[in-house]
Amino acid sequence: MINTTVGNYRVLSLLGEGGMGVVYLAQHPGIGRKAAIKVLHPELARNPDLVTRFFNEARAANAIHHPGIVEVFDFGTLPDGATYITMEFLDGESLSARIKRVGRFHIGDAVEIAYQTASALAAAHAAGIVHRDLKPDNLFLVADEHNPGRDVIKVLDFGIAKLSVEASGSGSGSVKTRTGTVMGTPIYMSPEQCRGTKEVDHRTDIYALGVVLYEMICGQPPFVSSGHGELIHMHIAVLPRTPRAHNPGIPVALEQVMLRLLAKDSADRYQSMGDVQQALRASPARTVSAPRFDPAASTQPTPRSDPSVQTTFSTAASMIETRPPTGRRRGSLALVGAVVVAAVVAVGASFAARKRFG
Repeated sequence: MINTTVGNYRVLSLLGEGGMGVVYLAQHPGIGRKAAIKVLHPELARNPDLVTRFFNEARAANAIHHPGIVEVFDFGTLPDGATYITMEFLDGESLSARIKRVGRFHIGDAVEIAYQTASALAAAHAAGIVHRDLKPDNLFLVADEHNPGRDVIKVLDFGIAKLSVEASGSGSGSVKTRTGTVMGTPIYMSPEQCRGTKEVDHRTDIYALGVVLYEMICGQPPFVSSGHGELIHMHIAVLPRTPRAHNPGIPVALEQVMLRLLAKDSADRYQSMGDVQQALRASPARTVSAPRFDPAASTQPTPRSDPSVQTTFSTAASMIETRPPTGRRRGSLALVGAVVVAAVVAVGASFAARKRFG
């Protein structure tokens, strides 16, 4: 692939490799814009379901038009049958790498990250798209070119996103799964995802954002287990430990926001990402002001002076087939199988020092 041309971009070097494929650094020879090209392994490209999941990322990002969503320039199939997506080259680090590097976040920083993520996902939901695999691996921190010393969030990997027919532009845009098939990453899955219910709506992303915020502020996710079945049971039937038990410095009002994000019944959570933004904006811990996302203003792409930013390959989304649990028996879930459909590829430059949000 090196020194070959994919679309309008010339491949310069290998950035990383994972279970689904490889990521290359490329550059447009005419205008000098850099891009990341994600190429699905040819043997996987023969699987229509995987190809659909792969291209969902491109379709979803193209439908959303928000500066907090990674931008996709092109996608298609190469002469050898491999499929590819050409997207932004992001220079920064994933939130998962930041969590490993700094541990527990300053509360104001964590709230700001959650606020920005809610803004991006409000745009996704307004476009009829549910991410369904929100987690630190799929959130990327890049330097804010307009505010030196600050970072901004990019939401990645809509590979298992559920698209509405309107958003997909076709009659079969949604990802179709059997009842009893769980798609997502167990640590961050909502109770309804864990049950394998047929319909999972935008409120599953609200729960996942609550898990991410809890992990940043408390230093660990609300539920931790070495077994997928145990994690699934916890999300469905076990109440999380109160955040202030981990970190007494959390304001009581913010703790209430966090626990509402993690409500077991989706009807008890905030009902939109706009509501989440409003709650976070009112939080005494929030230190940086930013406009609330307005769905009416999301119909056109936001211009960027430099789109040279870095991305990852699809990140560790797993598909688990299981029977919906009955009763409250702990650890009794029958886990039929787990198939990892994407592997983490870390392709970012790690910052030497922590960049505060405010």
